Amino acid sequence: MNKNTYNPYENMLAVLDEAASRLGLKEADYITLRYPEREMIVSIPVRMDNGEMKVFEGYRVQHNSARGPYKGGIRFHQNSDLDEVKALAAWMSFKCAIVNIPYGGAKGGIKVDPSKLSRDELIRLTRRYTTRILPIIGPDQDIPAPDVNTNGEVMGWIMDTYSMLKGHCVPGVVTGKPIAIGGALGRSEATGRGVMLNTCNILKVLGRDIKNTSVVVQGMGNVGSIAASLCAQAGMKILGVSDVSGGIYSENGLNIPEILAYLKEKRGNVLADYQALGITHISNSQLLELKCDILIPAALENQINKDNAHNIQASIIVEGANGPTSIEADEILQKKGITVVPDILANAGGVIVSYFEWVQNIQSVSWSEEHVNAQLKEILDTAFFDLWNLAQEKQVPLRTGAYLIAVKRVVEAKKLRGIWP
Repeated sequence: MNKNTYNPYENMLAVLDEAASRLGLKEADYITLRYPEREMIVSIPVRMDNGEMKVFEGYRVQHNSARGPYKGGIRFHQNSDLDEVKALAAWMSFKCAIVNIPYGGAKGGIKVDPSKLSRDELIRLTRRYTTRILPIIGPDQDIPAPDVNTNGEVMGWIMDTYSMLKGHCVPGVVTGKPIAIGGALGRSEATGRGVMLNTCNILKVLGRDIKNTSVVVQGMGNVGSIAASLCAQAGMKILGVSDVSGGIYSENGLNIPEILAYLKEKRGNVLADYQALGITHISNSQLLELKCDILIPAALENQINKDNAHNIQASIIVEGANGPTSIEADEILQKKGITVVPDILANAGGVIVSYFEWVQNIQSVSWSEEHVNAQLKEILDTAFFDLWNLAQEKQVPLRTGAYLIAVKRVVEAKKLRGIWP
Protein backbone atom coordinates (compact mmCIF):
# COMPACT_ATOMS: atom_id res chain seq x y z
CA MET A 1 0.00 0.00 0.00
CA ASN A 2 1.56 3.29 -1.02
CA LYS A 3 1.19 6.75 0.41
CA ASN A 4 -1.41 7.68 -2.24
CA THR A 5 -3.82 4.95 -1.16
CA TYR A 6 -3.24 5.12 2.59
CA ASN A 7 -4.71 7.98 4.57
CA PRO A 8 -3.74 7.73 8.26
CA TYR A 9 -6.60 9.95 9.38
CA GLU A 10 -9.19 7.79 7.60
CA ASN A 11 -7.53 4.75 9.19
CA MET A 12 -7.95 6.35 12.63
CA LEU A 13 -11.60 7.23 11.91
CA ALA A 14 -12.40 3.63 10.96
CA VAL A 15 -11.04 2.32 14.27
CA LEU A 16 -12.83 5.12 16.18
CA ASP A 17 -16.16 4.35 14.49
CA GLU A 18 -15.85 0.64 15.33
CA ALA A 19 -15.15 1.40 18.99
CA ALA A 20 -18.04 3.86 19.17
CA SER A 21 -20.36 1.27 17.65
CA ARG A 22 -19.29 -1.39 20.15
CA LEU A 23 -19.83 1.11 22.98
CA GLY A 24 -23.36 1.74 21.72
CA LEU A 25 -22.66 5.43 21.19
CA LYS A 26 -24.85 7.58 18.98
CA GLU A 27 -23.04 9.73 16.43
CA ALA A 28 -23.84 12.83 18.48
CA ASP A 29 -22.02 11.32 21.46
CA TYR A 30 -18.65 11.19 19.75
CA ILE A 31 -18.90 13.25 16.54
CA THR A 32 -16.53 15.88 17.96
CA LEU A 33 -13.77 13.25 18.07
CA ARG A 34 -13.95 12.91 14.29
CA TYR A 35 -12.84 16.52 13.85
CA PRO A 36 -9.73 18.22 15.31
CA GLU A 37 -10.55 21.27 17.39
CA ARG A 38 -7.90 23.30 15.58
CA GLU A 39 -5.70 22.79 12.50
CA MET A 40 -2.89 25.24 11.79
CA ILE A 41 -0.76 25.34 8.63
CA VAL A 42 2.15 27.78 8.72
CA SER A 43 4.80 28.93 6.27
CA ILE A 44 8.33 29.02 7.66
CA PRO A 45 10.82 31.24 5.80
CA VAL A 46 14.44 30.28 6.51
CA ARG A 47 17.60 31.92 5.24
CA MET A 48 19.93 29.08 4.27
CA ASP A 49 23.69 29.14 4.87
CA ASN A 50 24.32 30.10 1.24
CA GLY A 51 22.08 33.17 1.56
CA GLU A 52 19.17 31.64 -0.34
CA MET A 53 15.68 31.99 1.14
CA LYS A 54 13.54 28.85 1.39
CA VAL A 55 9.98 28.48 2.71
CA PHE A 56 8.97 25.28 4.50
CA GLU A 57 5.45 24.16 5.42
CA GLY A 58 4.64 23.41 9.05
CA TYR A 59 1.64 22.13 11.00
CA ARG A 60 0.17 22.05 14.49
CA VAL A 61 -3.07 20.16 14.99
CA GLN A 62 -4.97 20.17 18.30
CA HIS A 63 -7.40 17.26 18.30
CA ASN A 64 -9.21 17.28 21.63
CA SER A 65 -8.90 19.08 24.97
CA ALA A 66 -11.79 17.52 26.91
CA ARG A 67 -9.43 15.83 29.41
CA GLY A 68 -6.77 18.53 29.70
CA PRO A 69 -4.21 20.64 27.79
CA TYR A 70 -3.13 19.42 24.37
CA LYS A 71 -0.02 17.22 24.31
CA GLY A 72 1.97 15.88 21.40
CA GLY A 73 5.28 15.76 19.61
CA ILE A 74 6.77 17.65 16.68
CA ARG A 75 8.34 15.72 13.82
CA PHE A 76 10.64 16.89 11.02
CA HIS A 77 10.08 14.67 7.97
CA GLN A 78 9.96 15.19 4.22
CA ASN A 79 6.72 13.20 3.91
CA SER A 80 4.87 14.99 6.71
CA ASP A 81 1.47 16.36 5.70
CA LEU A 82 -1.74 17.57 7.33
CA ASP A 83 -3.56 14.22 7.28
CA GLU A 84 -0.62 12.51 8.96
CA VAL A 85 -0.44 15.17 11.67
CA LYS A 86 -4.23 15.03 12.19
CA ALA A 87 -4.06 11.27 12.71
CA LEU A 88 -1.11 11.56 15.08
CA ALA A 89 -2.94 14.23 17.09
CA ALA A 90 -6.01 12.00 17.44
CA TRP A 91 -3.89 9.02 18.46
CA MET A 92 -2.39 11.24 21.17
CA SER A 93 -5.87 12.00 22.55
CA PHE A 94 -6.55 8.28 22.89
CA LYS A 95 -3.04 7.48 24.09
CA CYS A 96 -3.37 9.91 27.00
CA ALA A 97 -6.82 8.51 27.78
CA ILE A 98 -5.80 4.83 27.79
CA VAL A 99 -3.06 5.52 30.37
CA ASN A 100 -5.37 7.97 32.18
CA ILE A 101 -3.19 11.08 32.31
CA PRO A 102 -4.90 14.51 32.17
CA TYR A 103 -4.04 15.57 28.63
CA GLY A 104 -5.73 15.93 25.29
CA GLY A 105 -4.01 15.21 21.99
CA ALA A 106 -2.02 17.35 19.58
CA LYS A 107 0.80 16.94 17.06
CA GLY A 108 3.10 19.11 15.00
CA GLY A 109 5.31 18.68 12.00
CA ILE A 110 7.46 20.36 9.39
CA LYS A 111 7.78 19.03 5.85
CA VAL A 112 11.58 18.89 5.68
CA ASP A 113 14.42 16.39 5.40
CA PRO A 114 16.56 17.52 8.36
CA SER A 115 19.56 15.50 7.15
CA LYS A 116 19.91 18.01 4.31
CA LEU A 117 20.09 21.02 6.62
CA SER A 118 23.04 22.26 8.62
CA ARG A 119 22.75 22.66 12.37
CA ASP A 120 22.41 26.45 12.03
CA GLU A 121 19.67 26.02 9.41
CA LEU A 122 17.83 23.63 11.75
CA ILE A 123 18.05 26.17 14.57
CA ARG A 124 16.61 28.93 12.37
CA LEU A 125 13.88 26.60 11.08
CA THR A 126 12.91 25.52 14.61
CA ARG A 127 12.87 29.02 16.05
CA ARG A 128 10.81 30.46 13.20
CA TYR A 129 8.35 27.56 13.43
CA THR A 130 8.04 28.27 17.17
CA THR A 131 7.09 31.89 16.49
CA ARG A 132 4.43 30.71 14.06
CA ILE A 133 2.71 28.34 16.50
CA LEU A 134 3.43 30.44 19.63
CA PRO A 135 -0.13 31.85 19.90
CA ILE A 136 -1.57 28.37 20.46
CA ILE A 137 1.09 26.68 22.65
CA GLY A 138 1.98 27.14 26.31
CA PRO A 139 2.38 25.17 29.56
CA ASP A 140 -1.34 25.35 30.32
CA GLN A 141 -2.47 25.21 26.69
CA ASP A 142 -0.44 22.90 24.41
CA ILE A 143 2.86 21.26 25.35
CA PRO A 144 5.00 19.95 22.44
CA ALA A 145 7.62 17.20 22.74
CA PRO A 146 10.15 15.37 20.52
CA ASP A 147 9.08 12.99 17.75
CA VAL A 148 10.63 11.65 14.54
CA ASN A 149 13.89 13.51 13.75
CA THR A 150 13.60 15.86 16.73
CA ASN A 151 15.22 15.53 20.14
CA GLY A 152 15.98 17.28 23.42
CA GLU A 153 18.20 19.84 21.75
CA VAL A 154 15.38 20.89 19.40
CA MET A 155 13.03 21.16 22.40
CA GLY A 156 15.61 23.43 24.05
CA TRP A 157 15.52 25.76 21.06
CA ILE A 158 11.72 25.86 21.21
CA MET A 159 11.73 26.55 24.95
CA ASP A 160 14.29 29.32 24.57
CA THR A 161 12.41 30.99 21.70
CA TYR A 162 9.12 30.87 23.59
CA SER A 163 10.77 32.14 26.79
CA MET A 164 12.50 35.05 25.04
CA LEU A 165 9.23 36.19 23.50
CA LYS A 166 7.43 35.86 26.85
CA GLY A 167 10.20 37.72 28.68
CA HIS A 168 10.87 35.04 31.29
CA CYS A 169 11.93 31.37 31.46
CA VAL A 170 9.06 28.96 30.75
CA PRO A 171 10.46 25.41 31.00
CA GLY A 172 7.00 23.82 31.05
CA VAL A 173 6.20 24.86 27.47
CA VAL A 174 7.81 21.66 26.11
CA THR A 175 8.85 18.28 27.46
CA GLY A 176 11.70 16.04 26.42
CA LYS A 177 14.22 18.80 27.17
CA PRO A 178 17.85 18.25 28.24
CA ILE A 179 18.18 17.67 31.98
CA ALA A 180 20.15 20.91 32.48
CA ILE A 181 17.19 23.06 31.41
CA GLY A 182 14.34 21.29 33.17
CA GLY A 183 14.18 17.89 31.53
CA ALA A 184 13.10 14.79 33.45
CA LEU A 185 15.47 12.00 34.32
CA GLY A 186 14.43 8.92 32.35
CA ARG A 187 12.50 10.87 29.69
CA SER A 188 14.78 10.09 26.74
CA GLU A 189 14.46 6.36 27.43
CA ALA A 190 10.78 6.42 28.39
CA THR A 191 9.11 5.46 25.11
CA GLY A 192 11.50 2.58 24.47
CA ARG A 193 11.26 1.52 28.13
CA GLY A 194 7.48 1.48 27.82
CA VAL A 195 7.73 -0.74 24.74
CA MET A 196 9.91 -3.14 26.74
CA LEU A 197 7.52 -3.14 29.72
CA ASN A 198 4.54 -3.85 27.47
CA THR A 199 6.52 -6.61 25.76
CA CYS A 200 7.22 -8.22 29.13
CA ASN A 201 3.57 -7.90 30.14
CA ILE A 202 2.19 -9.53 26.98
CA LEU A 203 4.69 -12.38 27.38
CA LYS A 204 3.58 -12.78 31.00
CA VAL A 205 -0.14 -13.08 30.26
CA LEU A 206 0.54 -15.46 27.38
CA GLY A 207 2.71 -17.65 29.61
CA ARG A 208 5.84 -17.16 27.53
CA ASP A 209 9.42 -17.26 28.86
CA ILE A 210 11.20 -13.93 28.44
CA LYS A 211 14.60 -15.65 28.33
CA ASN A 212 13.68 -17.68 25.24
CA THR A 213 12.02 -14.87 23.29
CA SER A 214 13.34 -13.72 19.90
CA VAL A 215 12.79 -10.09 18.88
CA VAL A 216 13.02 -8.07 15.64
CA VAL A 217 13.02 -4.26 15.76
CA GLN A 218 12.25 -2.05 12.76
CA GLY A 219 13.72 1.43 13.29
CA MET A 220 16.79 2.24 15.36
CA GLY A 221 15.90 5.78 16.28
CA ASN A 222 15.31 6.76 19.90
CA VAL A 223 12.38 4.39 20.46
CA GLY A 224 13.69 1.34 18.62
CA SER A 225 17.24 1.56 19.91
CA ILE A 226 16.17 1.87 23.55
CA ALA A 227 13.56 -0.88 23.17
CA ALA A 228 16.15 -3.20 21.58
CA SER A 229 18.69 -2.42 24.29
CA LEU A 230 16.30 -2.92 27.21
CA CYS A 231 14.76 -6.07 25.73
CA ALA A 232 18.27 -7.48 25.33
CA GLN A 233 19.07 -6.56 28.93
CA ALA A 234 15.89 -8.38 30.02
CA GLY A 235 17.27 -11.54 28.41
CA MET A 236 15.57 -11.51 25.01
CA LYS A 237 17.51 -12.34 21.83
CA ILE A 238 17.49 -9.55 19.22
CA LEU A 239 17.61 -11.29 15.85
CA GLY A 240 17.27 -8.25 13.59
CA VAL A 241 17.21 -4.46 13.57
CA SER A 242 16.95 -1.83 10.85
CA ASP A 243 17.17 1.86 10.06
CA VAL A 244 16.37 3.89 6.94
CA SER A 245 19.34 2.32 5.10
CA GLY A 246 18.19 -1.28 5.63
CA GLY A 247 18.41 -4.07 8.16
CA ILE A 248 20.81 -6.60 9.65
CA TYR A 249 20.04 -10.11 10.88
CA SER A 250 21.78 -12.87 12.81
CA GLU A 251 20.14 -16.12 13.86
CA ASN A 252 22.46 -16.19 16.89
CA GLY A 253 21.41 -12.71 18.03
CA LEU A 254 22.93 -9.27 17.53
CA ASN A 255 25.34 -7.38 19.79
CA ILE A 256 23.05 -4.41 20.49
CA PRO A 257 25.53 -2.35 22.60
CA GLU A 258 28.13 -2.64 19.83
CA ILE A 259 25.59 -1.65 17.15
CA LEU A 260 24.41 1.37 19.15
CA ALA A 261 28.00 2.47 19.74
CA TYR A 262 28.63 2.29 15.99
CA LEU A 263 25.51 4.33 15.13
CA LYS A 264 26.41 7.01 17.68
CA GLU A 265 30.09 7.12 16.78
CA LYS A 266 29.59 9.78 14.13
CA ARG A 267 26.75 11.43 12.26
CA GLY A 268 25.97 9.57 9.08
CA ASN A 269 26.73 6.06 10.34
CA VAL A 270 23.99 3.68 9.13
CA LEU A 271 23.34 -0.04 9.43
CA ALA A 272 23.96 -0.62 5.72
CA ASP A 273 27.65 0.05 6.42
CA TYR A 274 27.84 -1.96 9.65
CA GLN A 275 29.91 -5.13 9.47
CA ALA A 276 30.28 -7.92 12.02
CA LEU A 277 30.84 -11.66 12.03
CA GLY A 278 27.69 -13.70 11.32
CA ILE A 279 25.35 -10.90 10.22
CA THR A 280 23.32 -10.74 7.01
CA HIS A 281 22.22 -7.46 5.41
CA ILE A 282 18.54 -7.40 4.46
CA SER A 283 15.90 -4.86 3.42
CA ASN A 284 13.33 -3.33 5.76
CA SER A 285 10.59 -5.33 4.05
CA GLN A 286 12.54 -8.56 4.59
CA LEU A 287 13.13 -7.61 8.22
CA LEU A 288 9.39 -7.26 8.89
CA GLU A 289 8.83 -10.78 7.57
CA LEU A 290 11.50 -12.54 9.64
CA LYS A 291 10.43 -15.50 11.75
CA CYS A 292 10.48 -14.36 15.39
CA ASP A 293 8.41 -14.25 18.56
CA ILE A 294 8.12 -10.46 18.87
CA LEU A 295 8.11 -7.86 16.09
CA ILE A 296 8.51 -4.24 17.18
CA PRO A 297 7.77 -1.80 14.34
CA ALA A 298 9.33 1.43 15.64
CA ALA A 299 9.68 3.50 12.47
CA LEU A 300 6.78 5.22 10.68
CA GLU A 301 3.09 4.52 10.06
CA ASN A 302 1.71 2.03 7.49
CA GLN A 303 4.66 -0.36 7.62
CA ILE A 304 2.46 -3.44 8.05
CA ASN A 305 -0.25 -3.24 5.41
CA LYS A 306 -2.46 -5.37 3.17
CA ASP A 307 0.50 -6.11 0.88
CA ASN A 308 2.78 -7.70 3.49
CA ALA A 309 0.57 -8.69 6.46
CA HIS A 310 0.12 -12.22 5.08
CA ASN A 311 3.91 -12.67 5.25
CA ILE A 312 4.38 -11.60 8.89
CA GLN A 313 5.80 -14.52 10.87
CA ALA A 314 5.97 -12.97 14.34
CA SER A 315 3.44 -14.31 16.84
CA ILE A 316 3.25 -10.97 18.72
CA ILE A 317 3.55 -7.38 17.46
CA VAL A 318 4.29 -4.55 19.91
CA GLU A 319 3.79 -1.23 18.12
CA GLY A 320 6.65 1.10 19.00
CA ALA A 321 5.67 3.53 16.22
CA ASN A 322 2.40 5.40 15.83
CA GLY A 323 0.04 3.79 13.33
CA PRO A 324 2.44 1.18 11.92
CA THR A 325 -0.40 -1.21 11.06
CA SER A 326 -3.18 -0.38 8.60
CA ILE A 327 -6.77 -1.37 9.34
CA GLU A 328 -6.70 -3.91 6.47
CA ALA A 329 -3.54 -5.47 7.91
CA ASP A 330 -5.17 -5.67 11.35
CA GLU A 331 -7.88 -7.94 9.94
CA ILE A 332 -5.28 -10.18 8.30
CA LEU A 333 -3.15 -10.39 11.45
CA GLN A 334 -6.21 -11.23 13.54
CA LYS A 335 -7.13 -14.11 11.22
CA LYS A 336 -3.53 -15.37 11.47
CA GLY A 337 -3.81 -15.39 15.27
CA ILE A 338 -1.13 -12.72 15.75
CA THR A 339 -1.50 -10.70 18.96
CA VAL A 340 -1.01 -6.94 18.51
CA VAL A 341 -0.25 -4.65 21.45
CA PRO A 342 -1.58 -1.36 19.98
CA ASP A 343 0.44 1.81 19.60
CA ILE A 344 -1.72 3.94 21.88
CA LEU A 345 -0.62 1.76 24.78
CA ALA A 346 2.62 0.19 23.54
CA ASN A 347 4.49 3.47 23.03
CA ALA A 348 2.73 5.55 25.70
CA GLY A 349 5.80 5.56 27.97
CA GLY A 350 7.02 8.78 26.37
CA VAL A 351 3.90 10.80 27.06
CA ILE A 352 3.65 9.41 30.60
CA VAL A 353 7.14 10.63 31.49
CA SER A 354 6.48 13.86 29.56
CA TYR A 355 3.61 14.32 31.98
CA PHE A 356 6.01 13.75 34.88
CA GLU A 357 8.41 16.33 33.41
CA TRP A 358 5.62 18.89 33.01
CA VAL A 359 4.45 18.32 36.59
CA GLN A 360 8.00 18.87 37.86
CA ASN A 361 8.36 22.05 35.77
CA ILE A 362 5.13 23.70 36.85
CA GLN A 363 5.66 22.74 40.49
CA SER A 364 9.43 23.46 40.53
CA VAL A 365 10.29 20.05 41.97
CA SER A 366 12.73 17.32 40.96
CA TRP A 367 12.25 13.52 40.92
CA SER A 368 14.91 10.81 40.86
CA GLU A 369 15.20 8.52 37.85
CA GLU A 370 14.27 5.56 40.04
CA HIS A 371 11.04 7.32 41.07
CA VAL A 372 10.24 8.22 37.45
CA ASN A 373 10.79 4.65 36.23
CA ALA A 374 8.78 3.17 39.10
CA GLN A 375 5.85 5.51 38.42
CA LEU A 376 6.05 4.76 34.71
CA LYS A 377 5.88 1.02 35.34
CA GLU A 378 2.96 1.39 37.75
CA ILE A 379 0.88 3.39 35.26
CA LEU A 380 1.71 1.14 32.30
CA ASP A 381 1.07 -2.07 34.26
CA THR A 382 -2.32 -0.79 35.41
CA ALA A 383 -3.28 0.26 31.87
CA PHE A 384 -2.06 -3.00 30.32
CA PHE A 385 -3.83 -5.37 32.70
CA ASP A 386 -7.05 -3.31 32.61
CA LEU A 387 -6.92 -3.59 28.81
CA TRP A 388 -6.07 -7.30 28.82
CA ASN A 389 -8.94 -8.11 31.19
CA LEU A 390 -11.42 -6.07 29.14
CA ALA A 391 -10.31 -7.63 25.86
CA GLN A 392 -10.67 -11.11 27.35
CA GLU A 393 -14.09 -10.28 28.76
CA LYS A 394 -15.39 -8.76 25.51
CA GLN A 395 -13.50 -11.24 23.29
CA VAL A 396 -12.05 -8.44 21.15
CA PRO A 397 -8.51 -7.68 19.89
CA LEU A 398 -6.34 -5.51 22.12
CA ARG A 399 -6.59 -2.54 19.74
CA THR A 400 -10.37 -2.62 19.87
CA GLY A 401 -10.26 -2.94 23.65
CA ALA A 402 -7.85 -0.01 23.93
CA TYR A 403 -10.18 2.20 21.93
CA LEU A 404 -13.19 1.06 23.96
CA ILE A 405 -11.44 2.34 27.10
CA ALA A 406 -9.98 5.50 25.57
CA VAL A 407 -13.03 6.63 23.62
CA LYS A 408 -15.29 6.04 26.62
CA ARG A 409 -13.05 8.24 28.80
CA VAL A 410 -12.86 11.09 26.29
CA VAL A 411 -16.60 10.97 25.55
CA GLU A 412 -17.41 10.96 29.26
CA ALA A 413 -15.21 14.01 29.85
CA LYS A 414 -16.84 15.87 26.95
CA LYS A 415 -20.31 14.94 28.19
CA LEU A 416 -19.53 16.21 31.69
CA ARG A 417 -18.18 19.50 30.33
CA GLY A 418 -20.91 19.97 27.74
CA ILE A 419 -20.81 22.12 24.62
CA TRP A 420 -20.33 25.88 25.09
CA PRO A 421 -22.23 28.14 24.51
